[in-house]
Amino acid sequence: MIRAPFTFLAALALTLGLSACGFHLRNTLSLPPDTPAVRVQSTSPYSELVKILNRGLTASGATLADEDAKTGFATLQVLSERWGDLPIAIDAEGRAQEYSLRYAVIFSLLRADGSVLVPQQVIELSRDYVSPPQDATGTATEREILANELRREMAASIMRRIDSVVRARLEHGQSLDNPSPGEATPPALPVQPPAR
Repeated sequence: MIRAPFTFLAALALTLGLSACGFHLRNTLSLPPDTPAVRVQSTSPYSELVKILNRGLTASGATLADEDAKTGFATLQVLSERWGDLPIAIDAEGRAQEYSLRYAVIFSLLRADGSVLVPQQVIELSRDYVSPPQDATGTATEREILANELRREMAASIMRRIDSVVRARLEHGQSLDNPSPGEATPPALPVQPPAR
């Protein structure tokens, strides 16, 4: 009976210690209170990745732009989502037995005026899974579970990239609303359709 309260107190002390040293839980995003609303833009506006990103932004304290808003919001552009299955092992009959599920996303973050806050970049993730030729049903289920995990991890990776840029700018006293002197302000890139 003495171990349970001790364990609770140890966990509480660890949590307080981590928060005091600046540690932040995964998927958190540091945004100042005056940050404008954000809209996630994609060729697939109802995709699972967009839903996860919207939830993550909301949980981080960001305001999502109204659907009918035309201006006055930052834009997280998901320019491309690509999936691929790469065979990495075959059986004695030359049939694929194991695959690497690959997921790549190109994204950028634009300020409300259209200038670039987080430059266009690619994140690629992968997971391996076994796919015996005689068990297609089980393989499809396993692949879908892995795909869901990859989407969540991708959203977390995008949030971390945004967070690192935002923190670096704030630490150097730079505004998030306006580009630095000499900073390029290229136009928004067209959204590419996802690969099938």
